[in-house]
Amino acid sequence: MKPILEIQDLSVEVESKKVLHHVNLSIQKGEVHALMGRNGSGKTSLSYTLMGHPKYRVTSGRILLDGEDLAGMSPSDRAKRRLFLAFQNPVAVPGVTIASFLRTSIRSVRGDEVPAKEVRKLIREELAGLGISETFMSRFVNDGLSGGEKKRLETLQLRLLQPKVAILDETDSGLDVDALKAVTSRIESLRSPDRSFLLITHYQRMLEAIRPDVVHILMDGTIVKTGDASLAKEIDEQGFQSIHEASAQL
Repeated sequence: MKPILEIQDLSVEVESKKVLHHVNLSIQKGEVHALMGRNGSGKTSLSYTLMGHPKYRVTSGRILLDGEDLAGMSPSDRAKRRLFLAFQNPVAVPGVTIASFLRTSIRSVRGDEVPAKEVRKLIREELAGLGISETFMSRFVNDGLSGGEKKRLETLQLRLLQPKVAILDETDSGLDVDALKAVTSRIESLRSPDRSFLLITHYQRMLEAIRPDVVHILMDGTIVKTGDASLAKEIDEQGFQSIHEASAQL
């Protein structure tokens, strides 16, 4: 079976500094993969590279989405092909309301799939599911929002844009227990045979709510270990040091 997302021997540098080294990762349709690692291990670098951030230069390897090579594609073209990234630190856009931003995003990514008259209804349904007041829509994108509100907005975008592959970069960061439960339950409800996830996180708590099929450990820009969900529990109990020591002996 052809993977929905395939990363082949990927090496990347930023301003002449190597940040990823020969990364290989393959995700099938419907799978949830978790990518774990310490700060600075290259997790966010990988997410930015997948989405086509211009600062991240691919020096070798390929990224295939549904068999199509993404090389040279802009972030907007990747989004139209249904690749989605929820940022660790979403950018504020003063002066642009959330309502306007979401409507434009839906039209740009999903085109005529959602009739204009249905867009508002769709947004209202998702707001209710996430426990967000409709007054939220008049605020500016990520401007003055709390950490939890920013993550709820990212989750709302995910729900509305319906990607093939969703990359969630530390979506659990800054969320209290109740907010984490609301966000993860909405993400979990999006699991389907046609949608895949790459969850990037430090901790197991998000993976207790969204159980991954595969867990990868990234260290110094390289995947050093891959396993099932029990690997996340091992990291939670023993930390990354044991994995680091084992990989250093190879």
